[in-house]
Amino acid sequence: MFVIVEIAGQQFKAEKGRKLYVHRLAGDVESSVSFDKVLLVENGGQVKVGAPVVKGAAVKCKILKHLKDDKVLVFKKKRRTGYQKCNGHRQYLTQILVEDIVA
Repeated sequence: MFVIVEIAGQQFKAEKGRKLYVHRLAGDVESSVSFDKVLLVENGGQVKVGAPVVKGAAVKCKILKHLKDDKVLVFKKKRRTGYQKCNGHRQYLTQILVEDIVA
């Protein structure tokens, strides 16, 4: 059984026991969060597609830790002018564990 759930504007495939990395969530480590924007539910070959969400479906998760992603370098250059610029960026993430799927 798996679901497609929308978390912080992004869609993720969630299964029970799977760990996901999502944009930083407001919440303490070891606390529970629930997401009710379930877009699709697949259970043993039966597929329910929401319009826009599946009613009564929810995903219960536990926050494992807050962390930062790998650094992404943004390099800009214009040729023949001597212009170069390098900026770095690290995205804040939250690791969550899918504990239960209510469908």
